[in-house]
Amino acid sequence: MTNRARQAYVDAVVTNYVRLPGTPLRASRQDRHFARLLYEQRVPLRVVYAAFVLATTRREVRSESLPRLPAIRTLHFFLGAIEEAGQTQLDPTYVQYLAAKIKPLVAEKDAALRSAATRRQIPAFPDRR
Repeated sequence: MTNRARQAYVDAVVTNYVRLPGTPLRASRQDRHFARLLYEQRVPLRVVYAAFVLATTRREVRSESLPRLPAIRTLHFFLGAIEEAGQTQLDPTYVQYLAAKIKPLVAEKDAALRSAATRRQIPAFPDRR
C-alpha cells in the first residue's frame, strides 16, 4: 500500500462523491479522512461506487409528490450503503441499471461543478502583476 495508491483511491472516492446529486460541490477534510479510512479497511472501489449508486437512486428516484430531501452534508452519509454493498455483492448489471436511472442527475451535477470551477478561476495577468 503506497501513498500514491492511497491518494488515487481517496481522489476517486471524493471525485465520485461530489458528482452525486445532493452532495456538496467540494469535499471536506472529514470526507477525505473518511475516504482514507475506507482505503485502510480495503473497501474495493467497486463497492463504494455501487453504494453511491444504490443510495443515490433510493434518494432521487421517488415520487415527485414527496417532499425534497435535505442535502447530503458528508461522505459518511453513505456508510450504511457501503456496508450493504459489501455484504450483498450487488450484481454489476443491476448497478449499471441503477446508474442509468440517475445518469441525468449526475450530468446536472457535473454541469454545476464545471460552472463553479469556472467562477473560481481568476484570470492572471501575463506578467503576474
